[in-house]
Amino acid sequence: METLRRSNSVLLAVLLFAPVVLLAAIPACAQAGAADQTNPPPATPETLSPGITVTGAAPGNEPPLPKLPPDQFTDCYETSKTAGPDTIDYIAMTLCESQLAQDRKAVIEKCINKGGKNAPDVVVQACTELLDRRVFIGSDRFYLYANRAEGYLAQGDRPHALQDYDAAVKAAPHNPKLYFNRAMFYLGQPDADAALQDFDQALSLDPKLVPALLQRAKLHKAQGNLAAALADDSEAVRLEPKTASIWSDRGYLCLLQQDYASAIKDEAEAIRLDPKLARAYFFRATAFQGLGEASKARADILTAVHLDPSLGRFVTNKDNKPLVTAPP
Repeated sequence: METLRRSNSVLLAVLLFAPVVLLAAIPACAQAGAADQTNPPPATPETLSPGITVTGAAPGNEPPLPKLPPDQFTDCYETSKTAGPDTIDYIAMTLCESQLAQDRKAVIEKCINKGGKNAPDVVVQACTELLDRRVFIGSDRFYLYANRAEGYLAQGDRPHALQDYDAAVKAAPHNPKLYFNRAMFYLGQPDADAALQDFDQALSLDPKLVPALLQRAKLHKAQGNLAAALADDSEAVRLEPKTASIWSDRGYLCLLQQDYASAIKDEAEAIRLDPKLARAYFFRATAFQGLGEASKARADILTAVHLDPSLGRFVTNKDNKPLVTAPP
């Protein structure tokens, strides 16, 4: 039985979060914190507020989960042994131990929900089975709580989801990604203060957790703290300099602070990394417009709308000049 417990722990460890890929540093954009932040921000074709998206479609008729009662092995052995009631039947013991391992593996895979293909109620049921039967002990239980929280959240059961997020953090208080997950939950409430506290804790444990930097930057921006948002995005750029969307995010912050030159540089790098990133052309067009370079702004606006026709609703033509209007 101890061998089975160790096998379970190994399986759980293999299926944990993938590590964040870290890349070489690159110079940050020009300092923009001194720009006047009281002027109205330029238009944006997107909503940058973060949220939670549950992916994965529920399958049709799934087979029922194996039951994991405390006496599963004993019951199996009693009904399977053939060497007599008072004789140890090692063959039956081996078969029952193997069946128990297979059943546990099946339930673990349903709870872990790798690929997001299991229905939320199946995830909740599987994780509950594993928690109730204490298949894992100690800090290993954090992943069961975390996955069941996601199942509850997909079902719209926010109170139970929060209880499980809290239980996961309590089981593994030094795991930064658990604080990140709970922060994302708080953003959906919305509870910005609680989310910011968890993002801070996650980054205190792992300063290189880029998703937390990006989400905290968006939260700072929503709260009007553009200097803090720029600092987080600049660190994200340093850690992942080959990700176009991060350059574009920072370029937009420079744009909000009317540092048009820095915005143009960042959006240009985003375009170099991803020539089909429509929003980068859109933001660069707005920056060109801020500098009075109408022909360059027009060229970028046309490219942006060509790549993403939905951006056309933010553009009106007057005297052959691109005008960007704010979304409602």
